[in-house]
Amino acid sequence: MGTLNQLVIGASIGAVLLLASLGLTFTFGQMGVINMAHGEFIMAGAYTAYVLQPLVGEQAVLVALPVAFAVGGVLGLILERLFIRRFYGRPLDTLLLTFGISLILQQLARDLFGAPNVQVTAPGWLTGGIDLGGVRMPYNRVFILVLAVGCVVAISLYLSKLKQGRRMRAVMQNRQLAAVSGVATGRVDQATFFIGSGLAGVAGVALTLIGPVGPTLGSAYIVDAFLVVVAGGLGQLRGAVIAAFALGVLNSFVEFWTANGASLAKVVVFAVIIAFLQFRPQGMFVLRSRALT
Repeated sequence: MGTLNQLVIGASIGAVLLLASLGLTFTFGQMGVINMAHGEFIMAGAYTAYVLQPLVGEQAVLVALPVAFAVGGVLGLILERLFIRRFYGRPLDTLLLTFGISLILQQLARDLFGAPNVQVTAPGWLTGGIDLGGVRMPYNRVFILVLAVGCVVAISLYLSKLKQGRRMRAVMQNRQLAAVSGVATGRVDQATFFIGSGLAGVAGVALTLIGPVGPTLGSAYIVDAFLVVVAGGLGQLRGAVIAAFALGVLNSFVEFWTANGASLAKVVVFAVIIAFLQFRPQGMFVLRSRALT
């Protein structure tokens, strides 16, 4: 029973990690941009639900999902157009740039909403839980799991069925070859950042269901999100899914087995990823690229 309980808890943790890392699968995994402001886009999505709460009541979480996607997407689009497009191919420069922007966004959140954390009220139908083989899983965790699966399905369909998605895949595989083939790489870059940052906004709304909202909310998840993308393989959606749930389950079991709880679990997860990358530095899956020659 204890093992089953930890698996359920690990799945819920993995769903949170997956939502937080999906956007980075695009902006970091596919474009090579180390966007440290991704966590602040998550924070912006969470505050979107908080702002909508007085207007729509306890259904703010549902209403905020598309709104937060748009808010995060616009923030990412602004970042890409004003700054990032001048730094493609220079990942360390993008790291420093976006780290500075993340600090600015955190301070802006403090100025607008104050430093103390705030709370978003979950809808009444998300209270309680469901019994899974004798293990009780809260409805809010089930909702996050369903939301994560829905986002993965939507992204997969976008990449495989729509011409915009196929263009995105072409630029990911070889930017130069895509450009000489007539693909407007600049527009693809804009779309990629909009989608990746929009997904961060959706993750922020989901996180309001499991904790308070504050200016540093995204900072708590940005490192784990990067670890998921790196372990899964850069630009590999299926790798991100497997890595997120694997790390979630590992984190759950380490917390269960040790007395130090969450702190030691993070250290163990980080050590496992480092050891894994020693044997497979490219991650679980490798991006297949096309060359001009």
